[in-house]
Amino acid sequence: MESVAAAARGRKPEEVKSAARVLEVLELLGEEGARLSLAELAGTMAVPKSSLHAILRTMEARRWVDLDPSGTRYSLGLKALLTGTAYLEGDDAASLSGPVLDALAEKTGESVHLGRLDGTDVVYLAKRESRHALRMYSAVGRRLPAHATALGKAMLSLYDPAEVRMRLNWPLERLTPDTVTDPDTLLGQLSEARLRGWAMDDGENSPDIRCVAVALGTGRGGGDAISCSAPKSRMDDARAEEIALAVSEAARALRTLLKRLGQH
Repeated sequence: MESVAAAARGRKPEEVKSAARVLEVLELLGEEGARLSLAELAGTMAVPKSSLHAILRTMEARRWVDLDPSGTRYSLGLKALLTGTAYLEGDDAASLSGPVLDALAEKTGESVHLGRLDGTDVVYLAKRESRHALRMYSAVGRRLPAHATALGKAMLSLYDPAEVRMRLNWPLERLTPDTVTDPDTLLGQLSEARLRGWAMDDGENSPDIRCVAVALGTGRGGGDAISCSAPKSRMDDARAEEIALAVSEAARALRTLLKRLGQH
């Protein structure tokens, strides 16, 4: 007969309501730097304003959230920043990627990123800006659907089609008119990326922006990848091939650093 402990391991952990609400507040405020009122938070979370107000006052006192000068809208506080920074400093790929991303940005002159697959999304862990005024918008901590990014496609290409179908939420979200949402088309792109060693998105999450990415084949969860993005006016097919080669070299360099770290 299965032991109680073994049975418990197979069940989803039971949430503590107050803790879950604290985490939900952090997740909501963490979406694109949101500033939300008590009423907006309570409505989204479907909890009484009185209960949530007590939680927010505690979080404010401990500097997890801040109130704006009007005293009506909440945003993430300094403690959230410090905790996020500590995560990046303790992450092998993020902490070792600095010189590699610097060199790639210098070589290409374009925006470069380190991203991680988290469920159906890609999370940006590090970035270097383009030297050009015209560039894509991105920020560390930003999340985008994996299917609409070169980073996500590079990492998804490491899985077989059945695993990809299981991992993604169907129907796929369309971010721009060029976002690939057809399952067969997406799987075909992933197969192509697997064969050539790099993936591309062509205006699929930001109009007029092209991006190429190479998976590291390492990292927590779904893995990590490096990318380089530029406006279409600066990245025709020939330039995309050149940048893909540079990104591939950067990915190899970071893999080598991570392998050396693992040997110590």
